[in-house]
Amino acid sequence: MWTIQSFYRFAAMNMNFDEHLDFLIEAALNEDIGDGDHSTLSCIDAGAKGKAVLKIKNEGILAGVVVAEKIFQYLEPGTQFLAHKKDGAVMKNGETAFEVSAHIHTILKCERLVLNCMQRMSGISTLTNIYVKRLSNYKTRILDTRKTTPNFRLLEKEAVRIGGGINHRYGLFDMIMLKDNHIDYCGGIEKAIDRAWTYSQDLEKNIKIEVETRSIEDVKKVLSMAKGKVFRVMLDNFTPSQLQYALELINGTFETEASGGINLDNLDDYAQTGVDFISVGALIHQATSKDLSLKAILA
Repeated sequence: MWTIQSFYRFAAMNMNFDEHLDFLIEAALNEDIGDGDHSTLSCIDAGAKGKAVLKIKNEGILAGVVVAEKIFQYLEPGTQFLAHKKDGAVMKNGETAFEVSAHIHTILKCERLVLNCMQRMSGISTLTNIYVKRLSNYKTRILDTRKTTPNFRLLEKEAVRIGGGINHRYGLFDMIMLKDNHIDYCGGIEKAIDRAWTYSQDLEKNIKIEVETRSIEDVKKVLSMAKGKVFRVMLDNFTPSQLQYALELINGTFETEASGGINLDNLDDYAQTGVDFISVGALIHQATSKDLSLKAILA
C-alpha cells in the first residue's frame, strides 16, 4: 500500500512512470469511490458485464489512451480494451477513441477518472502541438515548467510530451536550477553558482546546474566564471533584442533558455534569435480541457 511518504521517496530515486501512474490511479479512485459507488451498487447487479465507447466531441491532439487502459486494468485486470486511436493522433468530433468491455461496476467506477485525465491531457497536448508547429521552422524547442496541478504533474507533463514538447525538470530533485530567489538569498549569482557546484560534486548522482539571469550584466558574470559548472543559462524576461545580444555574448558556451512573458503572439520574435529552448508555463496552466464522453453500448 502506497503512502505519500513512500511515493515521493520512490519518485526521487527512480522516476518510474508506471509506478507513479499506479499511485495516481489508486489515490484518485480512493478519492472518488470512498466507501463505495452507491449509485452503481444501488441499481446494477455486481456480476453484470457491459461495453462502453469513448466519444470525441472536439478537434485536437488526443492524449491519455494508454492511461485510460491502465485505469480500467488497475481495477479489473481482465478488462478488454480496444484502442481505435493512439496517443498523439489528430482527433475530430464524432470519432471514437476506444471501446472497453468489463464489469459494469468497473466501467462506472473508472468513468470519471478516465474522462478527467483524458480531457485534461488532450487539452494540454493540443495547445503544446500548436506551439510545436509554430516552431517547426526554427532550431528552438518548447519546454514545459513546474507550473502544474499538484499530484497531477506526471500526466500533465506526459501530455506535453505527447503534443511534441520537451519536458523540463520533473521536480526539485532532478536538476539544480538557481532562480532569482536562490541567487538573492545566497548573496549573488557568482556565489550561488560556486556553492551549487561544490554541493553537486558531493552527490552520488550526476545532477546538472541551470542558472537564471535577469540582465546582460548577469550573463557577463556567468560567462566569466561558470564554464564547466553550468550547462544552461535561462534568460528571464529579456526582450527579443536583449535576448539576441545575450546569445551573441554566450556564443554557444552554454545551452540557452528564454522564459517569461512568451506566448503565441510573440513566439516567432523569440525563436528568430536562435535560442535553444523556450519555456512556457501556459502549455499546462492555460490549456483548455477537451470534450470527451464515455457512453454505454447497449445490446
